[in-house]
Amino acid sequence: MSMIFKSKANRALDRMEDPRETLDYSYQRQLEMLQKVRRGVADVATSRKRLELQINQLEQQQTKLTDQGKKALQVGREDLAREALTRRAGLESQLNDLRGQYQQLQGEEEKLTLASQRLQAKVDSFRTRKETIKATYTAAEAQTKINEAFSGISEEMGDVGLAIQRAEEKTDTMKARAGAIDELLASGALEDFSGPKDDIQAELDRMGSGPGVDLELEQLKAELGQAPAPKELNQGTPTAQPQQQQDAPQQANWQQKPGGAQ
Repeated sequence: MSMIFKSKANRALDRMEDPRETLDYSYQRQLEMLQKVRRGVADVATSRKRLELQINQLEQQQTKLTDQGKKALQVGREDLAREALTRRAGLESQLNDLRGQYQQLQGEEEKLTLASQRLQAKVDSFRTRKETIKATYTAAEAQTKINEAFSGISEEMGDVGLAIQRAEEKTDTMKARAGAIDELLASGALEDFSGPKDDIQAELDRMGSGPGVDLELEQLKAELGQAPAPKELNQGTPTAQPQQQQDAPQQANWQQKPGGAQ
């Protein structure tokens, strides 16, 4: 369980990690370390300077005690001269200790100064390399996005492709629906409520389409040899001939109309 959790956490962190941010953070940490080293150098130099001032003060006191001892001997006060020399010896012991500390601090200061210079050079080199790596990574990232966009495998272009596909499908559906409605309106299965309703015109249209169907049916029967047999005339009917004579003048009148209209 621990290994699975660590592996998944490592994978998630790897996806979230930005090398540029990591480099900037490392550079910031190095600057902080360099700053600490510089503060250490400054602290050591301050302590060394303080010891130097104390040594100067003790050396001045030694010189003063020496002069006092000489003056005491000149006036015949040997006891005072002995006391001055005794104090001068005590100051000498302190001076030796301070001089030892001073040399130690001076050595530490030199080491810290050298370390600070080396660290400064390392930080400068890291900064140059950091900027180079960041620029290379940015260029590679941009090139990758461009290639993904050209190939259509990027998330943004994938969403755009899906949107275009959905729009084309909806457009085709609407075109098919509009065509189907037009056909239904033309066949009379649907009524057009957008315009005025003319029952007479609809009846005339239906009547006009009827003879055309009958004519095509007769033509098909004729092609198949199923033409209807001619009707026999009843010779004993007295009204047949007058009826034919009555229809003949009407046909003649129709043929004589101007413009060839019948």
